[in-house]
Amino acid sequence: QKIHLKSICLQYQLCLLLNSHFFCLLKNGMGLIILCAYVPKTEAGHCKWAEVLKDLEKIKTSKDIDVSLYTANTDEDEECQEPVMRCFFLETEVIIQECRIKNCSETQDVVNIWKNGNASLENKKVSSTKSLWEKAKCKECEEYEEKSFTEFIQSFEKVIQRDCK
Repeated sequence: QKIHLKSICLQYQLCLLLNSHFFCLLKNGMGLIILCAYVPKTEAGHCKWAEVLKDLEKIKTSKDIDVSLYTANTDEDEECQEPVMRCFFLETEVIIQECRIKNCSETQDVVNIWKNGNASLENKKVSSTKSLWEKAKCKECEEYEEKSFTEFIQSFEKVIQRDCK
């Protein structure tokens, strides 16, 4: 007896084209029902910091933001990667305050960086938790050199891009 797999293949490809999360039931010529699930590729092909990078790009040429910020080294040990990220996101609070004082047009973009940073750091609130730094003998944010806003953004982008590789 002939099995009609072509219709299944076409229906499955249609499922893939729709590019959304869903389940579908497919029935071949023998009456066999196949459960097909499509979940789009996210983790492997998508950097969790993509939205942060977009917003950094928007604010990096701002003329309104003129602050000195503790800027973590981009060449810290791998074990210090999370504390380094936390330092960058903690310093975005300073940028937010500066933007609110000066009423700069990039305020929402900076707030988005902060929010997306919180979400991407495994839903833990970005805060200077002593144990993180003590565990790996990583520097605390205030131990890093203060640098200009432009240098801060360049370092921030570099650290995020390294984490996305």
